Amino acid sequence: MPLYENVFIARQDISGAQVDTLADTFTQLVADNGGEVRKREYWGLRNLAYRMRKNRKGHYVLLNLSAPPAAVAELERTMRINEDVIRYLTIRVDELEEGPSVVMQSRGSRDDRQRRSDRDRSGETRETERPAAERWRRNWKANRPAARGAVLRRAGLFSADGNPARSPAPMRRRSITRM
Repeated sequence: MPLYENVFIARQDISGAQVDTLADTFTQLVADNGGEVRKREYWGLRNLAYRMRKNRKGHYVLLNLSAPPAAVAELERTMRINEDVIRYLTIRVDELEEGPSVVMQSRGSRDDRQRRSDRDRSGETRETERPAAERWRRNWKANRPAARGAVLRRAGLFSADGNPARSPAPMRRRSITRM
């Protein structure tokens, strides 16, 4: 049987238990049509890249399927009808991944990072931050409003008295009359 990966996004205002029920419904649908769900992962409530159907977040679920094309078509039809599903994507793959998906692996590596509260707050800056801080201190005069005005005056955008420089009068269009 062909292998598929299906990811669907459920609305943000339903609970995690309702998302599990929804995934169980889709799993049963695939099984009734002669396929099987080999792996199911709940990726959690995540931010969307842009608003979809007035939602800014969504519950992401991955399903790895081994099913005939008719079962996948029925699954997609059911997802299209269901109002709790915002988006879905089904891709045919040559082989299914064993173990956790890339999204779940990256989630584990995020926990390995140091938290802000764990960092040393003794006033020392990291080596990567020092050059920028020193550069700003060295050029602090350029960051003052008075210095910015001098730069704008030199560029001709402001006159010496602080008023915007006048632009030349616009050219008038000549009226063209036909004879």
